[in-house]
Amino acid sequence: MGPTTPRTRRWRWASLLGSTALAVTAGGALACPAGAAGTNVDFATHCIPPAVSGLPPIDGTTTASVSVDNTKPKVGDTVTVTYTVVTPAAGNPTDLALPADIMTPTGKVALGGAQTGSVTVAGPKKNTPVPGKAPFPSFSMTGTFTVTKPGQITLSPGDYNIHTSYILELDTPCTVITPPAPASETITATDGTPVNTRAISLGSASGDAGAGVTVSGTNFTPGATVTLAGRAGGTQTADTATVTANAQGSFSGSLVVNDRTTTGIVAYEGASWNADKGAGPAAYVVNDNTPAPDGSQKLTTTVKAGTLSMSQAGDSVALSAVDFGQGGASTGSLNTVTVKDFRGGPAGWSLTGKVTDFTGPGARIDAGKLSWSPACAAKAGSPSTCKAGSAGTVGTSGATLASTANGTLTGGEFTVDAGLSLDVPAFTPPGSYSGVLTLTLT
Repeated sequence: MGPTTPRTRRWRWASLLGSTALAVTAGGALACPAGAAGTNVDFATHCIPPAVSGLPPIDGTTTASVSVDNTKPKVGDTVTVTYTVVTPAAGNPTDLALPADIMTPTGKVALGGAQTGSVTVAGPKKNTPVPGKAPFPSFSMTGTFTVTKPGQITLSPGDYNIHTSYILELDTPCTVITPPAPASETITATDGTPVNTRAISLGSASGDAGAGVTVSGTNFTPGATVTLAGRAGGTQTADTATVTANAQGSFSGSLVVNDRTTTGIVAYEGASWNADKGAGPAAYVVNDNTPAPDGSQKLTTTVKAGTLSMSQAGDSVALSAVDFGQGGASTGSLNTVTVKDFRGGPAGWSLTGKVTDFTGPGARIDAGKLSWSPACAAKAGSPSTCKAGSAGTVGTSGATLASTANGTLTGGEFTVDAGLSLDVPAFTPPGSYSGVLTLTLT
């Protein structure tokens, strides 16, 4: 996926082994074999011919590419890597043809960015016959690695060796002179944890002790048993009930609330509360019906709960231009988002975003190449503290822009911003590319 280097090399078989000889040359580029889809890159290479050849080490250029079977893996996934040497810069310097299937390649692919290390790759003992004075054919090697960290991971062609089995068993190792070589492929790994979109709503925000309140939920696991429970601040009360989510992940059930300290209601899958598999708390208050003592008057007032809402300063962002052939970071700033939490209950909130691929004139830029650096600030007097999401990839699976935690009393007004950066591949066709960033507040 995506989002390499010159090599010349001479192999020679001594005349005592026959008049056949191999030599490193600056042979012309070869077509990339079917299935290799990475970006071709060039890198300076130092090759050491077999000692029997009598030739000194040769510095040249290799053209190669790296491709993968999955450009959007999750942490824990196994990715298959294909390293293709498009132009090995090695050829046959004699007039005698070399037979087929004498070359067995092995090599390394260097990982960079979010995950470092190398991937060992190997190819089959297979090559077409090499006519006299002809360049060597291209070859491919494959290997696998396990994704251990989320983020953008670059893949660069590394050192490789060509083992030949013809008359003698010989090796010609070639190393990258200035490692790492340019990145040929970039993948975007996610942490594998989906954004929790479960939500609940209540039929009433208050009630007398012993009264039931209707709890409705959406986006739960279809068929799951869901526990409804009261909360007093951060502590679960003894008031619970269970319901079953339907085939669409929705439910509606009743919870009888007896505990007078109740401040909210939650719903969750599993044996106990889990923020990744639950929703709420939704604000709920038990009415105080305590009678006034003789000779006194009980005074009451009401503070009306509001809503959770957001607005944004604009609906379009023009990122900076990049040059064809160079590519790089196309940067800009997210239009400021204002979040108003006027619910007055114990529930925090989460603002997440996900983006589509960027499409343009006959091409696209992968959504995984958009990253952001979030920032969030709370207005003075707000009960809650705003936490900015982590800097990193947005992608189609989504990422958190900002959030506030649950608490005994939450709320406030918040401004959310983010720096944006789109990593545009070097040879993306010229033109205007656009994608849609969708923000969701829950």
